[in-house]
Amino acid sequence: MGQGRRDELLELAYAYVRDHGIAELSLRPLASAVGSSPRVLLFLFGSKDGLIRALLERARADELTLITRARAELAPPARDRPGEPASLGSEAGLDNAAEAVWEWLADDAHRPVLRLWAEAYARSLLETEGPWAGFARSTVDDWLGILATTQPAAVRDTAPGLAQRTAVLAVLRGALLDLLATGDRERTTAAVRHLLRAGPARAGHAPGDRPPEGRRPEGRPIPGDGGPSARP
Repeated sequence: MGQGRRDELLELAYAYVRDHGIAELSLRPLASAVGSSPRVLLFLFGSKDGLIRALLERARADELTLITRARAELAPPARDRPGEPASLGSEAGLDNAAEAVWEWLADDAHRPVLRLWAEAYARSLLETEGPWAGFARSTVDDWLGILATTQPAAVRDTAPGLAQRTAVLAVLRGALLDLLATGDRERTTAAVRHLLRAGPARAGHAPGDRPPEGRRPEGRPIPGDGGPSARP
């Protein structure tokens, strides 16, 4: 009984937890569903914690692969273009990639793996030790890494570049939790598109840039600054 059997049982167990959840995982029903026994599972994975850790790693790898594929197919990585303002190219590529990733996230076919992700993410925030530890932080790093590939190098490694993709991740993650809770794909998709298309690049400046002198960020004159609204 070697690596081949372990891999086979891991795939079967992964299919099981996508349908039944992982937070309250019990070995006996799982073993019965995958055609094995608790003793064999403990032998192959070392412990129940070892099995959970392997399942979380499998879920993380699955999510990362699928989202990377969706981004690559629908929004190719950014290319630095001579003469193109780095911040403008960065934001456009990031927004396009985010919309592509959202289309994948909103697809009903991917709901089971995303519910599993949300369950593990929440559990890891509460349990800082054991098999759940670090899962949430690792997925944040994964997503930021994927989004970074859509930004030109001149922006990717800057503080504004990190702020841009962190903001995009916050939009996607918040909308995803809303979608999982309500199932309202139309409303959440409209919200994601609204926020992405109203991003800093659409306003003609990158995050961290100061608005033009005498203007509020939304473009209205500041009373008393000598602009059109100032009294003589």
